Amino acid sequence: FAAMRQAMPMNMRRAPKPIAVSEAVAADVARIAKSWADARKAHGKGGPFLFGKFGAVDAMYAPVVARFVGYAVELPKAARDYRDAVADLPAYRAWAADAAAEPWRIERFEAP
Repeated sequence: FAAMRQAMPMNMRRAPKPIAVSEAVAADVARIAKSWADARKAHGKGGPFLFGKFGAVDAMYAPVVARFVGYAVELPKAARDYRDAVADLPAYRAWAADAAAEPWRIERFEAP
């Protein structure tokens, strides 16, 4: 998801605010949303995560969730529900709180 990572630098402190995205970024977002929906439909019956219960794949997608939260990315309902389930985890909330408490900033990533 190179286009998405380039356009949406990781910044856990970013107040949710959408940005204009290129076709490549939109394609990355659509591919991720479809992948999430497909995994949930095929394997997610046992809980809100991609394969039901929280697992390594959900941890791997946490930075993507952070970007979708921080850049207020519009998502279809299934992807939105998954994003919200990850963002509601105590570990995710602690990660965000720790990021907010960081005293240093990289100014080029603080821009809107």
